[in-house]
Amino acid sequence: MDWVYAGLGLIILLLAGDVLVKGAVNLSLRLGVPALIVSLTIVAFGTSAPELLIAISAIDEGAPGIAMGNVVGSNTANILLVLGIPAIISGLRSSECNIRKTYVYMILATLLFIIVAFTGPITWVHGLILLAALGAVLWDQFSEVKAHRKAGQLTVCEEDLDEVEGSDPDMPGWRIAVFLLLGLIGLPLGAELLVEGASNIARSFGISETVIGLTLVAIGTSLPELSTTVMASLRNQADVAMGNVIGSNMFNLLAIIGIASFFGNIPVAEQFLCFDLWVMLAASVVLAPFVFLRWNLTKRWGITFSGLYVLYIYAVLS
Repeated sequence: MDWVYAGLGLIILLLAGDVLVKGAVNLSLRLGVPALIVSLTIVAFGTSAPELLIAISAIDEGAPGIAMGNVVGSNTANILLVLGIPAIISGLRSSECNIRKTYVYMILATLLFIIVAFTGPITWVHGLILLAALGAVLWDQFSEVKAHRKAGQLTVCEEDLDEVEGSDPDMPGWRIAVFLLLGLIGLPLGAELLVEGASNIARSFGISETVIGLTLVAIGTSLPELSTTVMASLRNQADVAMGNVIGSNMFNLLAIIGIASFFGNIPVAEQFLCFDLWVMLAASVVLAPFVFLRWNLTKRWGITFSGLYVLYIYAVLS
């Protein structure tokens, strides 16, 4: 039954996160919130909601290893697996992407997170530092786009809505309310089932909750990013695929652990300090040639990325 609970919890989490994003996006746009702000905040936080609820639930259940494992494992999976599989399917024209600044932010966020981890356990004070860094990044991105629009390089029009995930100008009010209600009910329910099932699985197999967080939970919560990236690659939208992964990784490090730290201290296991954090950093650095040298993420690279991820999972389980 533990596998059933974990699987059911994951399905509920993914569905609840999706409907919550759709409901929140359309409510915000209906209230007159600019599409840009919706993209930078509501969509980003909404798609990270499953990871956030898992982290909070894991801390409440006395299994903080799942919280840390989910974030670190998801970031590694996002780069090696979420970019690797679409590259195998159709390749990614990453040479067309201009994401250098955002990529540098992700590297800095990763380094900051590693420093915080080494001064652990992670407390609310560390959480404030992580959230302050996130606020600085969001403010810089918003200011840059605002300046471009003021200079006439970007225009505000209805086409902006097409760039916002889940937007539907014709969505009736009752459906928005239903989406919000289902999302708010489903997220904590799914997180509770997944954490309880995953914890019991870890105990029954004699493995740590940290390993379960790094593998089962991390892969599961990376499925929305994988789906988005596969569709983007099929549509030749490499910028969407790369941006989705980089943005998700920044939010995982700065927002998820930052907010979760207010619900309880998060101890950092020795395994993270000796191995997993450095694998996460190495996976992030691997993207550098594709960002700065404009290499294309071809099928050969996709196979390499996916193979490296399989080796990582093997090392963790061993």
